[in-house]
Amino acid sequence: MREILVLYYSQGGATREMAQLIARGVESVPNIKARIRTVPKVSANCEATEPDIPNRGDPYVELQDLEECAGLALGSPTRFGNMAAPMKYFLDGTVGIWLKGALIGKPAAVFTSTGSMHGGNESTLLTMMLPLMHHGMLIVGLPYSEPELSSTQSGGTPYGPSHIGGSLNDKAITIDERKLCLALGQRLAEVALKLTH
Repeated sequence: MREILVLYYSQGGATREMAQLIARGVESVPNIKARIRTVPKVSANCEATEPDIPNRGDPYVELQDLEECAGLALGSPTRFGNMAAPMKYFLDGTVGIWLKGALIGKPAAVFTSTGSMHGGNESTLLTMMLPLMHHGMLIVGLPYSEPELSSTQSGGTPYGPSHIGGSLNDKAITIDERKLCLALGQRLAEVALKLTH
């Protein structure tokens, strides 16, 4: 069975919840399943290490997860209009699979959570696409046939789902944001299946 890798970094939990919703959307499509992974924090202390297996939550990603996937959904909270450092750090370490061309032709999508309505969600989504394009991946967004893109009063963009969490990360994922996450997972899975036939 083919798998979509849903890879995320989350501190407050919103991006993780979005990843789970996207995985549900993926698994709504027959003959495909989601593999959820995360990345460890990056420490300024060069002696600090994370355990190989997290104490709780989803497993840490390995390069093999990328090589084996039929598609990728990549998620990160916004940090000054860009992805969080742990996700960037992980992507910077994917040169080996870039040299092999392991991701060329696979579909990819992105998602994010921000503190405020204009907190850089769209710039984060767009900049997260850049390393994926360097890997030769095919970017999948959300078309305006998804009615929530036109009705949302919170997150949601054609570049990918977004969530507005509030400055204290105390706002729940809205119905529109939830539907867009599910829709992206489904669309990504459908595209992956079409590309592998």
